[in-house]
Order: sequence, then C-alpha cells, then structure tokens
Amino acid sequence: MEVYRISGLTVGSEIALPGLCVETGGSALPDVTIRRAPVPRALAASSAAGPTWQIAGGQFLLRVPGVARFLLSEGRDIAFELEPGGEPADIPVFILGTAFGILLHQRERIVLHASAVRVNGKAILFCGSSGAGKSTLAAVLAQRGFPLVTDDVCAITIGSAGTPIVHPDGRQLKLWAQAIERLELAGSRGERVRNRLEKFYVEPGEAFTEALPLGAVYALREARPPHAPAIELPNVVDAALLLRRNAYRPQLLNRMGQEAGYFHAATAIANSAGIFQLTRRFDFQAMLEVVSGLEQHWLDIGLMDKAA
Repeated sequence: MEVYRISGLTVGSEIALPGLCVETGGSALPDVTIRRAPVPRALAASSAAGPTWQIAGGQFLLRVPGVARFLLSEGRDIAFELEPGGEPADIPVFILGTAFGILLHQRERIVLHASAVRVNGKAILFCGSSGAGKSTLAAVLAQRGFPLVTDDVCAITIGSAGTPIVHPDGRQLKLWAQAIERLELAGSRGERVRNRLEKFYVEPGEAFTEALPLGAVYALREARPPHAPAIELPNVVDAALLLRRNAYRPQLLNRMGQEAGYFHAATAIANSAGIFQLTRRFDFQAMLEVVSGLEQHWLDIGLMDKAA
C-alpha cells in the first residue's frame, strides 16, 4: 500500500495515484484508506439522492457510469468497484477529484474548486469551474517563481483564532496539451490524466506541501460585455455567494449539511484575507497582463513587498 499526502491528510491507497508525492517515513495509521472492494448499487434507507449518488448516514455512494462505483464512509474510507467496461487506469482521476472532494465534505472541511500558489508565505487561491483556467494561471505563476500549493481541489480549515488555513499536498498540475505547448512545458509533461483525454500531469517544479495561512481568494470570470478586465472587491453578501458557488460540487452542500459552515468560512476569509472577483480575457496573449495585474494587486493589499 502506497502512502500519500492529500489535502493535509495521510492516505493509504491500494492503487497508485499519479500526480501525487509518495510519503516516506512514519508508521501511523492513515487518516484515509483507498481500497478495492464490493460496492453496492444502492444504499438502504438513503436520506438524499441524485441521478448518480445517494447518502445514508455517514455513507456516500457515487456512481460514474461506465467507469466505477465509489463508497465513501465517514470521511475515512473510499472503496471502489469497476463497472462493466470500466478501465482501471481511469479510477485515480475520479478518486482524486470528485470522490476525495466529497470525502472532505464528510470531514466538514471547506473544499473549493481551486488551484493555488504560495506568495510571501501565504496561499493564494484561484477558483472557477472546469475550463476557467485555474491550472493554467497557476502554471504561469509557478514559472514566475510562485510555488504551486494545490491544483483543482483546495481544502481549508478555520483555525482557533479564526485564521483560514490551506492544506496542500504537492500534487502535480493537470494541463491540456495546448496549454503545455504554449507554456513550453513539454519537458515536464507526465502521463495522461485519463485514457483518450489530451490532458496530462505536469511537474510544476517547486511545490509547497506545508499548511499555509490563506492570503486571498480570486474567483475567475471571463471578460465579456458588460464585464471588463479588473480585480474587484465584492460586498460581504456577494463574497459569501462567490465562495459557495466555487465550492467543490456546490449542489451537495445543503444535502450534506455544509451551508452554515461555508457562510462562516466566507466571513472569516473576507475578514482575514479577502475574496475578490478577477475578470480576465481567456487567451494566452493576455496572460502576462493578468499576472502583472495580480502582482500589482498583491503589492496594493500588502501580500507582497517590492523586494519580493
């Protein structure tokens, strides 16, 4: 069994999980176990259900049609079983994405659909739906000397003093082939994220793996009329809605009793860090302009000094 660090948790897995760093040393029992095991097609006495999922007590059943079924138990265990025609090579991407995101919800962590980099000792998050450019922006910033903290899934806890803490895991970036070519990262390209998908793991160079205080959250939005490129500070209510909208699988928050936690987290983040709307053009030609704007914003709000 390989042992990994995922979102600040020690994870023992019966299968290899590409794109993660293997933990070395230590003999303590893992926080989470990933294993092959029979998974039911339905849960008895489910309290909530959707087309591909069910909840019953501390169990969450997830089905990815044609791939596998996953049973998540009490935030500590992920069991999976291949569906007919499913390919074992496709299992890790669903474990590291949807399944682990839901498991973090079970553990009552704040889970954002975000990538993050380290700036002057703090984690800076970029939120957005799939295709919003989170990973590409993080890759460009990593090339500028800001180490990667996490990609795609970002777990946050609120410390005793009300400080939001980000729990990274050093996972590799996941980039489309076009982005890898444009950013000249072919030498760092690893294996495919999923069979028949032109998306690959990419070694980011330096990656940060220790817990960090949260410095700022940026929700990405495409610049199209009436929205021009800008970084804006929304009011408290809109900031809370932005955070909830960028939760990992936001439609599950109410069903899993997480609504109150996210509004509490939004207040803590707004007070100690900041939640901003980043409106930008979605093309590579504008990327340096975006990065320059971010660096100036970090100077303006005291996240970075001129000597950084």
